[in-house]
Amino acid sequence: MQNKIEISNLKVRYGDIQALNGISFDVHENEILGIIGPAQSGKTTLLKVINRTLEFTQDTTLEGSVKLDGVEINSIGDVHGLRRRIGMVLPLPVGLPLSIYDNVAFAPRTAGMRKKSELDEIVERCLQQAALWDEVKDRLDSLGTKLSGGQQQRLTIARALSHQPEILCLDEFSIAVDPITTMRIEDVLKTLKNEMTILLVTNLVQQAKRLANRTAFMLNGDLIEIDETDVIFSDNPASQSTYDYVNGNFG
Repeated sequence: MQNKIEISNLKVRYGDIQALNGISFDVHENEILGIIGPAQSGKTTLLKVINRTLEFTQDTTLEGSVKLDGVEINSIGDVHGLRRRIGMVLPLPVGLPLSIYDNVAFAPRTAGMRKKSELDEIVERCLQQAALWDEVKDRLDSLGTKLSGGQQQRLTIARALSHQPEILCLDEFSIAVDPITTMRIEDVLKTLKNEMTILLVTNLVQQAKRLANRTAFMLNGDLIEIDETDVIFSDNPASQSTYDYVNGNFG
């Protein structure tokens, strides 16, 4: 299987705090990779490195290599172009103070798209993909910030999809979403992996078990193991700490 991302000996420090301790693994194209582990394991830091938003945090030190399609990401001069290739959805929805329509159309317009028919098509497609279209199609001019928390999170997903990313990074997307909506989004993600690579950071181990082709277990900045999800959730993963974590013995 072809690699989309290749990570080698990645180390990250926030001041005196070591967040990642030299982790190495590959992410396959068109897979859902679940990333699990307790708080302070380095999961969010990893996503920030991949889409280069770690650069917004002061006093950070990064060592090692992260390649996207064989190209070192830190050598890519067009950072905004890179971030368009890598969509990010954060734990809590961050809606723009714009209409529902304009939230989704924002990135395509920023990229230079002006034709209304094309924007209409993108808005509908992305809202459909985010399982939100049927609920908002008659009020696209309403403020996105007036939606419920779960709807705002789905709007955030639609916005992330609007620039047709090659990679979608989801960081605890279901924290602010009710269980029924979570399952609807999960169904969408199963379809989306045919079009993109998905990195799913989640504290809900059963969510990784349901969705991920492979799962990585991180602990205290270390990658303990990465394997097929069935192996990680079996009675004999490579590490006892993996077994203990996925069975709720700690975390």
